[in-house]
Amino acid sequence: MKPSDLSSLIEPERVAGAAAEAAQGGQVVPSAIVAATSDSLPQQAHALARARAFAEPLLACEQLDTGENTFAHADAVAAILRDIGGSEAMQAAAYLVYACQHLNRPHEVIAKAFGEQFAALAVETTKLVQLQRQARVKAAEVQAKKHEERAFAQETALPLVSPNKAPVTELAANQTENVRKMLLAFSRDLRVVMLRLTSRLQTLRFYALSRGDPGEALASESLHVFAPLANRLGIWQVKWEMEDLAFRFLEPQTYKQVAQLLDQKRAEREDHVEQVRLQLENELQRMGVKASVQGRPKHIYSIVKKMRGKSLDFDQVFDIRALRVVVPEADQCYAVLAHVHAHFSPVTEEFDDYIAKPKPNGYQSLHTVVRDAQGRAFEIQIRTEAMHDHAEHGVAAHWAYKEAGAKGYAGVSASSDYDAKIAVLRQLLAWERDLSGSAQGLFEDRIYVLTPDAAIVELPQGATALDFAYSVHTSLGHRCRGARVDGAMVTLNTPLQNGQTVEITAAKEGGPSRDWLNGELGYLVSHRAKSKVRAWFNAQAQQETIARGREAVEKLLQREGRTALKLDDLAVSMGLSTAAELFEQVGKDELSLRSIETHLRPSEPEPVAEVPIWLKKPRKPASGSSGGVLVVGVESLMTQLSKCCKPAPPDEIGGFVTRGKGVSIHRADCSDFAHLKVKSPDRVIEVQWGGSKSGDAGVYPVDVAVEAADRQGLLRDISDVFAREKMNVIGVQTQSVKGVAWMTFTIEVSDARQVARAMAVVGDVNGVRVVRRK
Repeated sequence: MKPSDLSSLIEPERVAGAAAEAAQGGQVVPSAIVAATSDSLPQQAHALARARAFAEPLLACEQLDTGENTFAHADAVAAILRDIGGSEAMQAAAYLVYACQHLNRPHEVIAKAFGEQFAALAVETTKLVQLQRQARVKAAEVQAKKHEERAFAQETALPLVSPNKAPVTELAANQTENVRKMLLAFSRDLRVVMLRLTSRLQTLRFYALSRGDPGEALASESLHVFAPLANRLGIWQVKWEMEDLAFRFLEPQTYKQVAQLLDQKRAEREDHVEQVRLQLENELQRMGVKASVQGRPKHIYSIVKKMRGKSLDFDQVFDIRALRVVVPEADQCYAVLAHVHAHFSPVTEEFDDYIAKPKPNGYQSLHTVVRDAQGRAFEIQIRTEAMHDHAEHGVAAHWAYKEAGAKGYAGVSASSDYDAKIAVLRQLLAWERDLSGSAQGLFEDRIYVLTPDAAIVELPQGATALDFAYSVHTSLGHRCRGARVDGAMVTLNTPLQNGQTVEITAAKEGGPSRDWLNGELGYLVSHRAKSKVRAWFNAQAQQETIARGREAVEKLLQREGRTALKLDDLAVSMGLSTAAELFEQVGKDELSLRSIETHLRPSEPEPVAEVPIWLKKPRKPASGSSGGVLVVGVESLMTQLSKCCKPAPPDEIGGFVTRGKGVSIHRADCSDFAHLKVKSPDRVIEVQWGGSKSGDAGVYPVDVAVEAADRQGLLRDISDVFAREKMNVIGVQTQSVKGVAWMTFTIEVSDARQVARAMAVVGDVNGVRVVRRK
């Protein structure tokens, strides 16, 4: 069948009114969550009539963005709340939400007329309405941009998305996910969500009746955010109607095709289902099984999902004809199953036992597909009353059924605040699992604010305007100099609230302030923003270190008359990757200028000696010059501790045979020693620390480098640490550039392990960032 042959949609009135038909005998049994949210509002005399009268003069001549009259919309929302079992107090709140938007001081006015709870609910719901409206506008802009890019790509035969640009569809998906998270943030008060669900359903009904187009953003948000939430909250009447209406707007041709197919043999199908229902119910009664057998409606969206999920044609969807059998006890489920399989022909591959093996969300039921004597297939679901309540109403039904016992669902009482909170918490846990696959992160303190372009930004609770700037873009955070929140100027450390619109004032150039890292000033809460600021200062310090190293290397090359030498070539010849790495090592004093000077000078010819140099009788070493070092396999050989790395026991050490100065002792991790080993590996010898003579515990000079935020008293505080550790400071070099102090302390120790202890204490001094041994 071609889409052009289809005549019309199924009547929207039938869709809108089907919830009433689904309620047995006109008696609406509210889910536990509806009861909990309704009873949590104070019951006031004539609250509904008073709220309607209060709102009418404010709303009668107003229109929503959809074109619907605002007062008529509020009437319809109140009617939906009534249909699903909401109290008069909840219905009254529907009017106050829309009245709130037309009052100068809404919280104050509504609190005075109706009480604090009604005022807080109205203001909070209004805030969510505004957030979602702005989010839809942003999503619509993204969608329009996507269409423009597709049209341009078709005209120019270019790829739809450039390599350096995120796909527009991904942006739209992220925006939908943010709307979902935002709704969860407001879900701490389920009454807000109840009002938004019913309002969204009425908006879809309005578009269906007026044959308007809600736009892809609103329809998609309804299908993928609101309908799943309604399902988890057990408001299934709202869920399935919202799914069908949203799907109708998103895929009108598919919707019309399925609706047409359903209508073609509707009377015949309903007659057959009713005939089988009566037959089965009578047979079960004769067996002594107290069972309720009902026809089960199949909705258009669920039919399409099954067809697509299992790659079926319409005729292969067996559960278009469907019955549900509800019995008191679990063992009766299997007795009914045996009876059904005995009187009808089962389709073996279509049987599922979700009682023995429940679904991950706790759903339990027996599903079987059978054929009658004429070969017509239909599905039968068999479950207990408790299983049915859980399937229809979610986790709250299971909790309520357990508490209420034999009273059944209608006997649920949610009069206490504790009961209401339990129901809400369990529902949100279930919904959070649906979204993320785990219960982690529920009620994690998050807020949702907006950019001036209505994009939603997620931040931690207590986040400031400066956190917001860094969340939007790192560069914007670095250059941030001021902020407006809802149009008013605020300081950068002002905490933000849910739903606020934030605009950042930024300089063209510049960087962050060191005050932003001061926790007592409260500029930053986000760990991500703090790391960005630290990274900026680290990069600045690195550039300054490289500049110092470059200056020192260039001066050395001038003295040596080697200015024509390429710096990158010099770095490579010394085993480094780039000139910048060479400058950084020199700037940090990790590579000495003497090592570069030695490297630049031509190698002298090796002296011809009959006796190897290390076997020559050495000169008598100066007192303490050897530092207690033994050359492995050779006695009394002159040694000297290298000044570039200043080793001390128990450091790992190595020796290098110099010309005329004996063996130079280096730390094993010394960069100068690494270069010497590459250049002259035959002159490297093994050395080790020797034992000190009794009463002769030698001392060794060691350099400790400190990088810190410069302040008054910094040098004194660090020197005091060394004094408390009983270490003699024999030299200090200091340099301060743009508020950053670089210090090198030369201290005397008898054991390098003393240095590690002292460095740990120095690291705790206020303002110190880096402590390392040079």
